[in-house]
Amino acid sequence: MTRILRQQDVHEVDSYDVRFARSATGLLREFNQAGVLTAADVHVVRRLGRLGEEDDERVLLAAALAVRAVRFGAVCIDLAEAPVTVAADEDMRTAGALLPWPDPRHWSASVVGSPLVTSGPNPGGGGGPGRPLRLVDGLLYLERYWRDEQLVRVELDARASSAVSTVGADDLRRVLADLFPGPPPDRQRLAAALTALRRVTVLVGGPGTGKTTTVARLLALLRALPGGPPRVALAAPTGKAAARLQEAVDEVASVTGLDVGQAQASTLHRLLGRRPESQSRFRHDRHNRLPHDVVIVDETSMVSLSLMARLLEAVRPDARLVLVGDPDQLASVEAGAVLGDLVARHAAESVRVPAELEDLVADDLEPGETGTDAFRNGVVRLTYVHRFGGAIAELAAAVKAEDPDRVVEILRSGSPDIEFVELEAPSPGLLDALREDVVAASTGLVTAARNGDVAGALSGLQRHRLLCAHRRGPYGVARWSAEIERWTSAAEGPPAAEDEWYVGRPLLATANDYEVQLFNGDTGVVVDHPDRGVTAAFARAAGPLLISPNRLSGIQTVHAMTVHRAQGSQLERVSLLLPDPESPLLTRELFYTAITRAQHHVRVIGSADAVRTAVGRPIVRASGLGRRR
Repeated sequence: MTRILRQQDVHEVDSYDVRFARSATGLLREFNQAGVLTAADVHVVRRLGRLGEEDDERVLLAAALAVRAVRFGAVCIDLAEAPVTVAADEDMRTAGALLPWPDPRHWSASVVGSPLVTSGPNPGGGGGPGRPLRLVDGLLYLERYWRDEQLVRVELDARASSAVSTVGADDLRRVLADLFPGPPPDRQRLAAALTALRRVTVLVGGPGTGKTTTVARLLALLRALPGGPPRVALAAPTGKAAARLQEAVDEVASVTGLDVGQAQASTLHRLLGRRPESQSRFRHDRHNRLPHDVVIVDETSMVSLSLMARLLEAVRPDARLVLVGDPDQLASVEAGAVLGDLVARHAAESVRVPAELEDLVADDLEPGETGTDAFRNGVVRLTYVHRFGGAIAELAAAVKAEDPDRVVEILRSGSPDIEFVELEAPSPGLLDALREDVVAASTGLVTAARNGDVAGALSGLQRHRLLCAHRRGPYGVARWSAEIERWTSAAEGPPAAEDEWYVGRPLLATANDYEVQLFNGDTGVVVDHPDRGVTAAFARAAGPLLISPNRLSGIQTVHAMTVHRAQGSQLERVSLLLPDPESPLLTRELFYTAITRAQHHVRVIGSADAVRTAVGRPIVRASGLGRRR
């Protein structure tokens, strides 16, 4: 029965043009008409009910909410908290309060007794094989997500319980002193020591805290230890993130002279060897493990639960796994918030920190980090920000501290690094400062592009970017890209008629193209190259990537960008357009991700209410991974 719950059943809801399931009855009908459930949710669970001979509308409602939860990024639904989580997902506070929610005690009892549901964590416990739902500790899962969560939990605890016995303390102390000669406390040195002694490390920190520098030094450390250089895999969830990881590691190695080896970064899907006929099956799995001794994954916050499960199945049990990212940024667009769960979770009682750690890096530990339990979950947080300082750093810290009043105070402080344009409903005529930034950046870019100055054009592309929460609508990328096009055309003159690849056109790749080494989210510009003529240029650490426009596909003009697409980018100036406070996309993670893209200046456009709503509204993704079991 679980085979009918394919991934497209819970993700491709937008393919349904009809909002209401006209044949729905009872609770399903009421929740569908209130907008809580879509027609797709109703169709899926009614089909389940027919196959499983289940007609209890309370059970079918719970199943529909579990299907719905995945669409909103959660891996399960907490039945007792369902009215609250529905209100958090959308602007349904009034509707949620008025709906006829089942009594939690009777609701849970009816679900436990359903032929659709396995009850408890044990295989087959309270049910039989093939049941599509599982209820554990009040959390209702689709069975495949329960299995993935269990796999991640069991694999991580097993690896963390197994210490690396091949590292000698004297050798490690010597190499640490060579690669990290700075004075204590040094969180990067602490992270490297922990990684050398454990099989799983979670390295977290905000933008500009030196995560990639730590990765480069860690690679040099592992190569310098006795036993020969390890086989290393560098990976990230997207092609853009993988390319940035490779460039950053190479740049650190070039500047410092570190020996980081020849590992080439790739996407996780490429590393695992995705089979063309399947979105979720890979060549490497528990029966055909990856050959690498060390696997390092960057931008782990963007990794979904299912992809993390497939990775852990494929990594050898004796290999080191290093997960790198920022748990305060936006999570995966698919179900799960794995990095945040790993930072918050309790490790199994069997997990212990190697005793050598405190002896090796005693001066790098903060108060409260001594003892055997301090690093049981393998998390090391980098805290010193190198990318930006001053008011931007204060603003980011206030957002992370969940202090909306302080955030508004900083925005209104008049700092030269921060600008707050307080508008209830932004309109082009009220945004002169934004227009000036846009036109100045575009003029510099176009001038350089026409003069064949590739470096200058690419630099101009990073001077300023407008970030939006939505793709469409009054606050969306489509509307504001068109407005910016009008602004730049008025300042520079319109591009040549019917010339798709006009010089100065800013470009955004919307798909991976491995043939030309272009990745989803890459940005570039069309230039008049002195030797090649009209050419598309994309920034790379080793020098610009030049591609004939005839070889490009999946390209859009980029004047504005969603915050999701900007994740992993670094820009000189950022303008963030906030939607109404009622927008379900307005969250703390979105606000934090947007403002931390900027190096020198942040402009926030929107109301104080929208700011306070964003800071006070975290993304809530129900999960059991952080619970102790």
